[in-house]
Amino acid sequence: MKRIKYHKAFTLIEITIVVAVIVLLVAIVIPNLLKTRMSANDSLAKARLGELSTAAESYRAAHEGVYPESFSSLTEGNPAFVNSAYCNKTLSGFTFACTFSTGNYTFTATPITVGASGTTTYTILTGGVMTP
Repeated sequence: MKRIKYHKAFTLIEITIVVAVIVLLVAIVIPNLLKTRMSANDSLAKARLGELSTAAESYRAAHEGVYPESFSSLTEGNPAFVNSAYCNKTLSGFTFACTFSTGNYTFTATPITVGASGTTTYTILTGGVMTP
């Protein structure tokens, strides 16, 4: 009489349990990663707006109390007040807009998709006042 050799293997139930555990872990981790990314994008947007405001205020201090009339005034000076052109660009999930008028400025960072790339629109006004 011949003996049948059985190969050890995982059962269907064991494989199903492992897959279910992996799916559960992924379901927990992905939302946390997305929240972390949104938080980082928000922080970068605020920092860039602060940088733009600081550049405009430095320009005013260097030009006898006159605010810049365009973004090129901040980038083309010697030395430049800001090195990167953020206005009318999309960076880190936010679209940046810059508005200059006589005696004031407004810088705005708007998320591409609220709840996915950022949480809210940030605006910084003349004098460095930021509103979320």
